[in-house]
Amino acid sequence: VLERMDTSAQIWGFYVDKSPEPDRYLKDGDILKVGNINIEVIHTPGHSPGGICLKINSKVITGDTLFAGGIGRTDFPGGDYDTLIKSIKEKLFTLPEDTEIYPGHGPSSTIKNEKYFNPFF
Repeated sequence: VLERMDTSAQIWGFYVDKSPEPDRYLKDGDILKVGNINIEVIHTPGHSPGGICLKINSKVITGDTLFAGGIGRTDFPGGDYDTLIKSIKEKLFTLPEDTEIYPGHGPSSTIKNEKYFNPFF
């Protein structure tokens, strides 16, 4: 994704310089420490190949992976519907049902609500 950032940005009418190289890539299971807060990286490809969610205690920032009543788009380059569904079922729906989710857009929800009421499942 980083390698195509300038081209992708132009599609949306933005112009950016070449993206700087990351110091390191995050991977599934990494723990990021911010002060006294531990943030667990959950790799959830599907919306994009490098998609991640960030788990902080019993809350998960799901970004464009899982929404209240929806899922992320998979029609962009690198997106894959089956991979996204697998990521959600294997990485998110295995979390405790009272886990709160905070998507990149729209209202928050819980794993329980999405398992039982999200029309994609």
